[in-house]
Amino acid sequence: MGMLVYNGRMTLSVDDRVLAHLQVVVINKLRRRESFTFTWDDGSQEAVCWIGPSIPLEFVYAGNRRPLLNREWLELMASSANANSGLVVMPEPTPTTRIDEPRRPHQPQPEEPRRPARPSRPSPEPAPAPTGEPVSA
Repeated sequence: MGMLVYNGRMTLSVDDRVLAHLQVVVINKLRRRESFTFTWDDGSQEAVCWIGPSIPLEFVYAGNRRPLLNREWLELMASSANANSGLVVMPEPTPTTRIDEPRRPHQPQPEEPRRPARPSRPSPEPAPAPTGEPVSA
């Protein structure tokens, strides 16, 4: 069990896996100098914190290995943080991909058949070169 230390005074006990996901979402918001609320309910108490760039936060992990991150969970938490209700930790969805999974090499998509090029408009005939003779109308 890790800890989120808010403003050096309040400590919330948070599972390391949840804490790793919280850290990514919180740091991304603070990097953009965005403030928001964060609600944490550990079953015995509920805490609502105002998170802003000027408030010190510490993410303290109990274990020595960082958990793999779940992209879908990060996106859900980021959406929550952008809402009026603020960041709320919700249950982790089943991951379809993890962020630290090695990416497969890019496989090109089959090309769609191309439309035939439009026929070009006929260009106007070039004007005759001046011959030095007067032009009659």
